[in-house]
Amino acid sequence: MSQCCNPGQAADNVPVRSHQRICPNDGTKGKPVELITLKSLLIGAALEKLDPQSTYTFCPSSNCSVVYFSNTGQTFTTVELKVPVFQKDSNEQIPSCYCFDWSRQRIREEIEQTGTSTAVASITAHIKAKRCGCEVNNPQGVCCLANVQQTVQQIQRSLSSSSGTSAS
Repeated sequence: MSQCCNPGQAADNVPVRSHQRICPNDGTKGKPVELITLKSLLIGAALEKLDPQSTYTFCPSSNCSVVYFSNTGQTFTTVELKVPVFQKDSNEQIPSCYCFDWSRQRIREEIEQTGTSTAVASITAHIKAKRCGCEVNNPQGVCCLANVQQTVQQIQRSLSSSSGTSAS
């Protein structure tokens, strides 16, 4: 397994052979992704078309069905993955953390019940224990912690604004 969750390891540290990282479908700047991520997450029919000599990039745009694109123009869309993509699907059950099953719903329920979320601390503890497998579980191919932190903050803001609204 790679060092996906080591401190200082960012998506930009994934080796990339020179190519534009702009999604051919919507123009969003993408992040490089390792081949092992595609091999792990593409459905069989899509995997059969994978060019292992190409360099692939993840498109994070929520408005684009392309998940991966290559330096040769090949694309893979959401329907060609085994899992839904957090950035492209706002469904509450979609994982924010693919390794440890933290979904928006689980985070929301915990905050509603306890007033706080243990998601970030729990995932961080698993990372320190070298249990994460982001490169094979997360369509981004890198650590999900930033997604989880963002999700926690969004839910906390949403709940505090709705409780402020109901108090008026």
